[in-house]
Amino acid sequence: MDNPALINALLDGPKSGVRLAAEFGVSRAAVWKRIEHLRERGLAIDTDPKRGYRLTQPTPLLEASAILGHLDAGIRQQISALQVDFETDSTQLRAMAVPAPSQGIAVWLAEMQTAGQGRRGKHWCSPPLANIHCSINRRFNLPVAAMSGFSLACAVMIVKSLQAQGIAGLALKWPNDLWLQDRKCGGLLIQLRGEADGPCDVTLGFGINVHLTRQAGAGIDQAWASLAEHANAALDRNRLLAGLLPALVQGFERFESDGLAAFIAEWRALDALQGRAVRVLDGARQRDGRACGIAADGALLFEDADGQHRLHSGEVSVRVAHG
Repeated sequence: MDNPALINALLDGPKSGVRLAAEFGVSRAAVWKRIEHLRERGLAIDTDPKRGYRLTQPTPLLEASAILGHLDAGIRQQISALQVDFETDSTQLRAMAVPAPSQGIAVWLAEMQTAGQGRRGKHWCSPPLANIHCSINRRFNLPVAAMSGFSLACAVMIVKSLQAQGIAGLALKWPNDLWLQDRKCGGLLIQLRGEADGPCDVTLGFGINVHLTRQAGAGIDQAWASLAEHANAALDRNRLLAGLLPALVQGFERFESDGLAAFIAEWRALDALQGRAVRVLDGARQRDGRACGIAADGALLFEDADGQHRLHSGEVSVRVAHG
């Protein structure tokens, strides 16, 4: 009895400890121990005295076959590998450990990460059944310098795909955050490997809160949202990914051909900071001013008492100023 098997058993409906023990050929104590282990990892499992154990928010596990089954043949041919793990240290570390495929993309997904990270090394909350944790390798026939603004372009690709799948209220916070109703619901991390004159191997990592519960996300140090809180219908992460992957495959081709310029108008239309009072954190230094959009190269235009400045994502963090 492993974790995925137990979760799949509970997806069929409430089951008693006795029934689960018989189904898996283990003791009731072993079932209880495994249930407690999953609860410690953030999976919400209720106990009904009459009906037994029940998933509070039942939703399918991530499955490669389910994702591929929703894709057309042309997109499937563009996916050289699709690895889905129940638990891993980090999809980004797994992707970074191997070269990008010579053609198409390679994809890593996980239900849980023990060492998942966002920008600036922040830990990413990742209980089972809650989120999308994905990393994608792709080789670009471009020099490293030409990848400037790639993270902004990817953020546009993801948001436009989610909008097409019925998620309203999405916006982008410079440089790499997805926002939903003014709260963070996802983020991106880009890592590049290559010679100065190309080609360039790129690993795009992204995390999206889909079914994250308030209890599981209690330790997150900023306002956050999950897609399910603002969706009109039940969300299946396999179907969401089946919408995201084609958008990314096509978007990567568009970026390779035309760069950030092909996405800049869409990014500006989704800009959550445009015209707002913000606080810029640069090490121990902080500055208050106003966000004035982004430049053609993806730099944030920031205005304070000393004039307008161009800020680049590796240098600073930006927060909306409240009060």
